[in-house]
Amino acid sequence: MARKSVLITGGAGFIGSHVTDELIAMGMDVVVLDDLSGGFTENVHPKAQFVEGSINDENLVNSLFEKHSFTYVYHLAAYAAEGLSHFIKKFNYENNLIGSVHLINAAINHEVKCFVFTSSIAVYGRNQLPMTEDLIPQPEDSYGVAKLSVEQELKISKEIFDLDYIIFRPHNVYGERQNIGDKYRNVIGIFMNQIMQDKPLTIFGDGEQTRAFTYIGEVAPIIAKAPLVDEAYGEVFNIGSDKYFTVNYLAEKVGQAMGSKIEIRYLPERKEVKHAYANHGKAREIFSSCNKYSLEEGLEKMAGWARKAGRRKSNNFEHIEILKNLPPSWLE
Repeated sequence: MARKSVLITGGAGFIGSHVTDELIAMGMDVVVLDDLSGGFTENVHPKAQFVEGSINDENLVNSLFEKHSFTYVYHLAAYAAEGLSHFIKKFNYENNLIGSVHLINAAINHEVKCFVFTSSIAVYGRNQLPMTEDLIPQPEDSYGVAKLSVEQELKISKEIFDLDYIIFRPHNVYGERQNIGDKYRNVIGIFMNQIMQDKPLTIFGDGEQTRAFTYIGEVAPIIAKAPLVDEAYGEVFNIGSDKYFTVNYLAEKVGQAMGSKIEIRYLPERKEVKHAYANHGKAREIFSSCNKYSLEEGLEKMAGWARKAGRRKSNNFEHIEILKNLPPSWLE
């Protein structure tokens, strides 16, 4: 039986590199496309073919599809900073929407069997809790709008061009290889990096906002195996942890995992959804998934990796388009 050739965008990044590992273990021939804006070459599995480039490079995208005859496409490349997306609208839509359209077009033209897309629970916005897949999306940030637009494009492309798809909406995924140097996203990575720099942990608002935090080992295997599950085709799935916690509680647990006493610096509240967590019954039914890792277990694993990897310098984002109402801490 011929080995399947697959493309994974963002495969040098956090979630993408873990999905790549799973695909290699499954016997797939994997091509990784990543522009290294948030990923690192050391994250790429040695058996994967790495191509440095952007999904916004339409000619490059088309040439890869022509050369490799991909069976499946796993689209994980994104700049996933919900709060910052308000202030980088053009950058957000170019990278999270237009680049996705290049991939969808190529997948249609080259008869890809299944397009797997990682969306986000950001599409729900301020909605009923726990969030379920049958809710009407009401995104409240530009990132969520972009993700929802790609979801809608995939549904239309199935109707018009018969491009099969599977959509996942993960949330607050953390673990080894996360870019802890990015101060605009991934609160657990931010906290660990601040601890290693002997800085106080920064929290917007009173810290009583609630989120569910998901260890990478809960989601990467499901995403990788999805195209092999016929019942998943044409469906949308929330994937992640069922348990939710306040950011204050999270800070305490991160400090414990890092073996450090913490100091918290509370910053002015920013406009964001106060409470966001999802129901995962649908994914459990189709993928037999379950929460294998407690928050403490996941944090211990990530903390061990973070201490070895060491602290990382956090640089200011270079493509800010709107300064009005930008949190001052993001310019420090």
